[in-house]
Amino acid sequence: LGEPGPSDDELREFLEAAVTAPDHGAVRPWRFVVVRGGAREALGELFTKSLLKRKPDADEATIEKDRERMRQVPLLIVVAARINPNHPKVPPVEQIVGAGLAAQAILLAAQSKGYGGVMLTGDHAYDPNVKQGLGLEETDEIVAFTYIGTTENEPRPKKRPDPDKFTTEWNGSTG
Repeated sequence: LGEPGPSDDELREFLEAAVTAPDHGAVRPWRFVVVRGGAREALGELFTKSLLKRKPDADEATIEKDRERMRQVPLLIVVAARINPNHPKVPPVEQIVGAGLAAQAILLAAQSKGYGGVMLTGDHAYDPNVKQGLGLEETDEIVAFTYIGTTENEPRPKKRPDPDKFTTEWNGSTG
């Protein structure tokens, strides 16, 4: 994914799509951190510092991979769930699912405008130093680093699994 990235108006459309995600109890658990411009390099450095705290012996190739990804992608939207563990009707898992659905809505909106996108997580998503550096709360759960930009190559077709392998039809019997 590379330049050009989405305009401010397109970014706004992506975020408007995100907040239409299904949301049990209108909890609105999603939080979005937009990273673009010079902030991309700063995030690459945050990733590096956090990685080296977790793995002081990390090899240079791993470190450079994070930096390079942040240099190339024009827009990153960090999607997090702000968890209310004591909500009387909406358990944390449903709050996380709501934020995940918001991330999917961002990707669909970006695709509708002709952009490519990918959702990644990895160790950075669970690192308290990354959360703090992004201004998130310790109890927030990062559900996606959503990278958006112009596809430089035609996407490789992915072999999708047969949905029948994951589907059963319940016939009403409890036994």
